[in-house]
Amino acid sequence: MEQPKAIEHKGKPPSAILFMCGLNTIRSPMAEAIARGMLPQGTYIASAGVRAGERNPFVDVVLNEIGLSLGRRQPRTLEELEDDFFDVIITLSPEAHHAALELTRANAVDVIYWPTIDPSATDGTREQILHAYREVRDHLLGLIESRLVEHRGSL
Repeated sequence: MEQPKAIEHKGKPPSAILFMCGLNTIRSPMAEAIARGMLPQGTYIASAGVRAGERNPFVDVVLNEIGLSLGRRQPRTLEELEDDFFDVIITLSPEAHHAALELTRANAVDVIYWPTIDPSATDGTREQILHAYREVRDHLLGLIESRLVEHRGSL
């Protein structure tokens, strides 16, 4: 089986990464927390949404299960970001991908799409809903590990 391609910017791992989704309430903050826990200390990592959203308590639960936390972080939009010097923008929803492409049309920023389901559409018991959130968390863990964490000798 072919190894997933590591993300590089100008031949080296990116030093500033932005994760984007629709509301910055589930997928992108989850990816931000996971990446902060896995990538080197000097890597700048942020997340934002296309639109404003409310913090989702299920995200806190599934991150806590693997020893991660969002802390006091609240959802934010692109307009609320203080920095815009990202090497790579990783989009997790179609809406975010289109917005990122529009935003970076005149910039030398790589925009990469990682299609990721929205677990908030899941109905059922609390355990069934948590299962959907865990699947998203584990999907993002796998992508971050395989494409962003330094490959041993194979970047």
